[in-house]
Amino acid sequence: MKKFLSVLCAAAALAACASEGAVYKPQAQIMPQHIKKIAVRQILNKTEVFALEDKFYNELYDEFLRDGSYQIVSENNGAEGVVVTTISRYLNVPIQYDSQLIPTVYRMDIWLDVVFMDKTTNAPVWREPAFLGTQIYAASTLPGGMTEVQARDVVFEKLSKDIVKRTVEGFGSVMSENKKKVMNNPEYTTITQ
Repeated sequence: MKKFLSVLCAAAALAACASEGAVYKPQAQIMPQHIKKIAVRQILNKTEVFALEDKFYNELYDEFLRDGSYQIVSENNGAEGVVVTTISRYLNVPIQYDSQLIPTVYRMDIWLDVVFMDKTTNAPVWREPAFLGTQIYAASTLPGGMTEVQARDVVFEKLSKDIVKRTVEGFGSVMSENKKKVMNNPEYTTITQ
């Protein structure tokens, strides 16, 4: 009887832990209450690849408009928050070759340093110093392949959605890479095709 009672208590304890109420849910870290209008500052390009910032700025701006959670205004037109983005690294390398050593598959990595600034306090609300967008794609000469520009557009679309999600949904919704791990890895050098 004692054994049965202890097994029954153990089963009840396990059942209590398995219930929906025992799931850990951290406090949502949302935008400060006073921020209603945000601006997207022109993007700074620290890579040697020309005009990356223009296409990415347009994609990011359009993604904030599509989301519609905040009014998008210019920085000097009453913005209470500003998204400041820097393209810090661009890497496009072949990772697979055919029998004649012609590249067939590429990996594109684009690293960003993204800061959301509160204009009223002039302090960062959040910062992601190694925001990474990656796309592995087949060469354009193969069926279903894409060009470097097409792959770049896919990466920009992913990064834009992640930045908007990070801004609207808060901390923990999207995370950046460990900057030390990324910058000290010899595999990640700034090479472009």
